Order: sequence, then structure tokens, then C-alpha cells
Amino acid sequence: MENRIYKVMNEAGKPLKSGEIAELAGVDKKEVDKAIKKLKVEEKIFSPKRCYYEVKK
Repeated sequence: MENRIYKVMNEAGKPLKSGEIAELAGVDKKEVDKAIKKLKVEEKIFSPKRCYYEVKK
């Protein structure tokens, strides 16, 4: 699941809200929130501003 979320975020090329990520990935927002937490711990993504997430380059 994290790989799918990461791929969607990477392809977007801009900061996204979790709701937007869920829509683009075709998954439930709760699943996106879980994946975001895990990806933040792994330091693969960051939050440039409140409620937005972006892939670290």
C-alpha cells in the first residue's frame, strides 16, 4: 500500500492532501493516513505545509 501511495505522490510532483492522494490512488482515506504515517517515519515524504505531503527529493 505504501508503494502505491508513494508512486501517486511522486507522479503528482506537487504537495497533496491525503484526500487527494486517496482519490488518485483509488483507496480509502484511512489507508492513505496509515501509509503517510509510515512513509514519514521512513523519511520518504515530508509536509511542506499543514495537511499537505510531498515526496523527498
